Amino acid sequence: MLRFICTLLFIFITFQTQGWGFYGHQKINEHAVYLLPPQMMVFFKPHIRYLSVHAPDADKRRYIIADEGPRHYIDLDLFGNYPYAHLPRRWEDAVAQFSEDTLLSRGIVPWHVMRTYKLLINAFEEKNATKILKLAADLGHYISDAHVPLHTSHNHNGQFTNQHGIHGFWESRVPELLAEGEFDFFIGKAEYLKYPEDYIWNRILESNLACDSVLLFEKNLSEQMRKDTKYAFEERNGKVIRQYSAVFTRNYHEQLNKMVERRMRMAIFSTASFWFTAWVNAGQPDLSILIKDGIETNHEELEKINNAWQSGKAMLGRQED
Repeated sequence: MLRFICTLLFIFITFQTQGWGFYGHQKINEHAVYLLPPQMMVFFKPHIRYLSVHAPDADKRRYIIADEGPRHYIDLDLFGNYPYAHLPRRWEDAVAQFSEDTLLSRGIVPWHVMRTYKLLINAFEEKNATKILKLAADLGHYISDAHVPLHTSHNHNGQFTNQHGIHGFWESRVPELLAEGEFDFFIGKAEYLKYPEDYIWNRILESNLACDSVLLFEKNLSEQMRKDTKYAFEERNGKVIRQYSAVFTRNYHEQLNKMVERRMRMAIFSTASFWFTAWVNAGQPDLSILIKDGIETNHEELEKINNAWQSGKAMLGRQED
């Protein structure tokens, strides 16, 4: 019991010292629960903290699992021009055309969303509470990543346009500063996705179309504002760090016509709709009988993941911040 409590405390502390990667994913999974129908809410609502706390697990696994990194992005611009009609949407066809190694080197997030979604269907069919929650948390993570524009670009951190750090700015600083007080998370209800594969690819293409705006508006705003107003020094976790200023962040958010908020809202809706669709396609099992089921947690594995993440060295895949 003491070891379990220490593990939870460690998770809480590390979550508090992390940026959008944790904050955004936690909020998306949390709010997605409220879009579910009562037949699912009866199980998901009591476990809402689990779904939120474990939303960033997929990011942590990048530090111990070599294959994890490519599951979070796809460099579409390496496949030609929008709408990338020559890039097969089915995994088997894409492998046949480009080879698995090539796909892994450029990212596989849309295909991994579909893989995780199918595993969630199986978990619902098995009525396995532990698998359902773990896979639902992971699926929400990958779906959310697909809604981030720079997760679909080879220029994922502005490294080719002299805008290093823009990735963390868009998906970390903006929501951290504005989400709690200004973002609208009243979204509606989850919907059944008749063609989930087409749906996630449409979200990927939307993200990709937004890349130019993400880069252009930051560049224009940087040219308009003095450097001493672009950045500010703030204390965080006992350390003084240089951060994008509140005025620069808010101006960027408004110039983008609240893009970060819109993509976050869409990620919430998409996550809930994938969960709902998986449950329906599993035959709408009675989840009320799972409410009292204990959730099995491999604490040794969790400690290993946390320790590797704390070291800050991913085994494979690019660093997004």
